[in-house]
Amino acid sequence: MARATSKTLTEAEQRVMDVLWRCEEASVRDVADALAQERDVAYNTVLTILGILHKKKYVEFRRDGRAHIYRAVISENEAQREAVDNLVSRFFGGSSNAFAQYLVDEKAIDPDELRRLKSMTQKARKKGT
Repeated sequence: MARATSKTLTEAEQRVMDVLWRCEEASVRDVADALAQERDVAYNTVLTILGILHKKKYVEFRRDGRAHIYRAVISENEAQREAVDNLVSRFFGGSSNAFAQYLVDEKAIDPDELRRLKSMTQKARKKGT
């Protein structure tokens, strides 16, 4: 039985999207060449990943002769938001507060960053009133 397609980006899909976010448009060969600078990757693998990203509606393409030229239709910020929303939904019952508390409790945020976030939160509260 086939595995269900993830709504968020897999690690391999994110690497391909990183290339498209940097380049704006790229052929399969362009993406494969860019990825090859970090690790070996087969052209067919990149082609498959771009097909998956197209089905997920993360990319679209246009024809240029025989080549397909791909571009991202979702911004990096939107992809981050989807990934975090998915994480919060799956592991923290949809509670942003529970997620934030986890980060604080696990000391994943350094004290300076925590002070900065606290200041941002206070400013946002003042704007809301």
